Amino acid sequence: MSLKLNLMITLFTTFIFLSGCSKDIEEYNKPAAFWYTKIVESISNGNLEKADSYYSSLQGEHIGSPLLPEATMILAITHMQYEEYLLGEHFLNEYIKRYATPNEKEFAEFLKIKAKYLALPNPRRDQALIQEAIDEGEKFKRHYPNSMYYEIIDTMITRLYLAQAVLNETIADLYERVDKPKSAAYYRALKPQPWIKWSEVDRAKTPWYRAWFEGDGTESWYGFLVPDTRSVVSRNSVIDDNTTQNKEIN
Repeated sequence: MSLKLNLMITLFTTFIFLSGCSKDIEEYNKPAAFWYTKIVESISNGNLEKADSYYSSLQGEHIGSPLLPEATMILAITHMQYEEYLLGEHFLNEYIKRYATPNEKEFAEFLKIKAKYLALPNPRRDQALIQEAIDEGEKFKRHYPNSMYYEIIDTMITRLYLAQAVLNETIADLYERVDKPKSAAYYRALKPQPWIKWSEVDRAKTPWYRAWFEGDGTESWYGFLVPDTRSVVSRNSVIDDNTTQNKEIN
């Protein structure tokens, strides 16, 4: 009796296991419309990870499907709406490289720059991304001088230049606090845009809840903890003539 019961339990467990796996096993070698529908359904449910997985199936099984370009753009825009800007940029790069016509390429490149711009809510945290966004924005203006997005891109670039200037001023303040006047002067001189009246530019106000931990851009509550050593300065630091030779610190 015990042997019979164990056999029944084993068969039942095996049946449940195979039934559970069959749902995943069945989801392959499907029409392109099936995967496209799954992508849209997953986005509607807010499950972007699943939507990305279905996109991989669509791309893998139907590389020439006319639904693929649209699915790529849908996922790019959706990831941007969910503030997943790096993923959005990934799908935009895929769209530009594989599917975009000249007119569609212009729109996709505009969205790429917008994604970089929106990924910078706190500009002082990513100096490289600011410069990258500026470079791509300037490139867009050169390639599409008559674009309907030109003024939007120009506005983004202007704000990025201002953010970059404030970041340089913050770095200069840091050098002053560690007694590096030449390095501070170097960063304060990095204002190559003559069309901006720098004397009229005010530093952005830091919210109180961030200023507690990050400072307000001019000083921090933990400033007394910053040691006066080379480890806290960048490779652009200018060494004083009276101490060592004039060269950049690596």
